[in-house]
Amino acid sequence: GLQKIDPSILSKLEDRQTTSCLIVMRSIDVPIETPVDALGKIDKGRLVYSALVNRAGQKAMKALVSDLSAMNIPHRVFMIADAIEAHLDIQTLQYIAALDEVKAITDNHPVMLEAPADESIIPYKGTPEAEWGIRRIMADSVWRLGFTGENVVIGGQDTGYEWDHEALKSTYRGWDGSSADHNHNWHDAIREINPMHGDSILDPENNPCGLDVITPCDDHRHGTHTMGTMVGSTDSLSIGVAPMAEWIGCRNMERGYGTPSTYLECFEWFLAPTDLEGQNPNPDLAPHVINNSWSCPEKEGCNESNWHILETAVNNLRSAGIVVVVSAGNSGPGCASVNRPPAMYENAFSVGATAINDTIAAFSSRGPVAIDSSFRLKPDISAPGVFVRSALLNDTYGALSGTSMAGPHVAGTVALMISANPALAGQVDAIEEILVASARAQFDTTGCFDWVGDASPNPIYGYGRLNALKAVEMALEYEVSATADVDKYLFRIYPNPVIESFSVKGSGISSIDQWNLLDIRGHLLASGKSFPASISLLPYPPGLYLLRLTIEGQIETLLISKL
Repeated sequence: GLQKIDPSILSKLEDRQTTSCLIVMRSIDVPIETPVDALGKIDKGRLVYSALVNRAGQKAMKALVSDLSAMNIPHRVFMIADAIEAHLDIQTLQYIAALDEVKAITDNHPVMLEAPADESIIPYKGTPEAEWGIRRIMADSVWRLGFTGENVVIGGQDTGYEWDHEALKSTYRGWDGSSADHNHNWHDAIREINPMHGDSILDPENNPCGLDVITPCDDHRHGTHTMGTMVGSTDSLSIGVAPMAEWIGCRNMERGYGTPSTYLECFEWFLAPTDLEGQNPNPDLAPHVINNSWSCPEKEGCNESNWHILETAVNNLRSAGIVVVVSAGNSGPGCASVNRPPAMYENAFSVGATAINDTIAAFSSRGPVAIDSSFRLKPDISAPGVFVRSALLNDTYGALSGTSMAGPHVAGTVALMISANPALAGQVDAIEEILVASARAQFDTTGCFDWVGDASPNPIYGYGRLNALKAVEMALEYEVSATADVDKYLFRIYPNPVIESFSVKGSGISSIDQWNLLDIRGHLLASGKSFPASISLLPYPPGLYLLRLTIEGQIETLLISKL
């Protein structure tokens, strides 16, 4: 079993007793199978969350967790990627590696944010005119159509957020205009000082926010700046692409450094946000889109042995109907410099950075992705990322440059699209197809491998520079597939998840033609022709079920989870 252990773990144990590891279960190789094509965001989120909960409760994971508890080893389960974080010594490592159900044990190495390419901060008081990036992608024209991100939730995982910044407070989901409630709206994954800072004493007081805080806080400035570009505004400033979208946040870095486990923790929290005690997860409160302005290079522990862990989390979030926007990286201008998680992943929507004249920034990472031999096209799209003015700490403003600044323009545009056409909520394929189809094609004289710069798409700009106005115009034309459900808001299951039995509650319809209870593979379990007052799941094992209601020849499908 020693071949399952990342060699970097063994080298660390030469001078210490234990080290932080990620135990990866073999179940990670089995994708979550979800009949999601015709489901809306709420049902997609419930389905994926329930499937992951059920899988984490299976025999292999439960047995290993029980063993760790019996050995008094602190640990944390990440069901979103079939992994467990624990501090292990060499003897425990050898024992766990020998278990058939364990696929690998990887290093939980510190990860650094995708730092701005230009670290100099230019103070900024602002003008009433929208920022140049907003005007260039024509988001201000979208506002004039009446769409500003209403009823859409953006999630950000970063260095934290100054939630009461004058440009962010009014749209924080935890603020009702008079009081704050951070439950389900904020999560802190940082519980220790990161050793990469070189602080002589790993004292919590070294962090300006503290650790495991219950009030949103930014210990760096990076997160606040990115959120400002997504939703920021005041009566006299327009810095955010979707100024009426709500936002929630998760701190995954301690002054700019995180670990794979802190990123996994935030990904899992976004799938089903919890209260401040980490309890009462609710997938209905998941965001529509998540911005990720960070990367994990090989020198910081991300390599072929553990790429699949964070990728599995990204895949599961996408299946849950959440758009995952990531920065392409600041390692340009060489070819194949999109070479780090999560920008390299197929299901992450990665963004390069352009200047005010629409040319690619020299620092913006180029594709294709060669490091895993896929040679897939990246970035997917490009957006303003040079000299972007946004919010900074202590109610101040300033300009930064980097693909970290470009990604938030795309996340904000997703919010504009969904606010224009709520039917797009949860339809990740459709949203991404519209984004690339509406982009303004950009060309370059250089090419990379078999991809040429004078064609579109290309590995310099992807499908081109973001165009929010055209994306919203196309979004307005989008219609739910004919196979989709009649009306996701017409009926609801109570309670759901179910312990013993459930009821169906509807509005506007008092009778149905037929109801069928099916297992997740479509096998009929029970049926009836009158509106069901209560249906028992006692005869059936825990898992996922479907209730199909036929109304005037149309079918409504509801997802049920039994615990």
